[in-house]
Amino acid sequence: MPERTTLQRARNLLRRGKRASTAAGAFVREEVRHIRRGKHGARSAKQAIAIGLSKARRAGVPLAAPARGQAAWRTRVEAERDLEVGLGQRKPRAPSRRRKVAVRRALKREGRAAASRRALAGQAKRAAARRRAAGARKAVGRAVRKAAAPSRRRATLQRRRRTAARTARKPAARTTRKTAVRTARRTPAKRSARTTTRRRTRR
Repeated sequence: MPERTTLQRARNLLRRGKRASTAAGAFVREEVRHIRRGKHGARSAKQAIAIGLSKARRAGVPLAAPARGQAAWRTRVEAERDLEVGLGQRKPRAPSRRRKVAVRRALKREGRAAASRRALAGQAKRAAARRRAAGARKAVGRAVRKAAAPSRRRATLQRRRRTAARTARKPAARTTRKTAVRTARRTPAKRSARTTTRRRTRR
């Protein structure tokens, strides 16, 4: 359960118009403070940040779940579930006492180095490098699409012209002898004549 001061700080940030990620930072700072004080540990700085973000979502901070490709499927599902709980769209379900104790003991066994300045700085640098690489890939894709746009437009115009020329050269459909005979057989006048002759023969 997050502290009351953390909840109040996050609400104040949201009330002032700050983004959801800024409000979620209050919960991450609280988690880092807990690890440094020895309340529990964490395997890595990434795990400490993930615990803080999960707390923020469950507390009602409208922080969207990571998109497809940014995190594992299980991580995305759990983030969406936490967000639904925080927004009141899903009823929160407390874990069993045995599981709660097991999680607490597992975190107690982890070290406190995950909340050190060096670990947090390394995590921030790695995240920034991933963002830069993604931005560079997007920029290259935009440049390629922009350079290929005129050639694509020319190819589309050429296809349309060829289609129009083929349609103009296409001759009108010819009526063959077989089709004429079939059409004559299917006319209602022929059918009515056949039915009258049958009736006369029966009489």
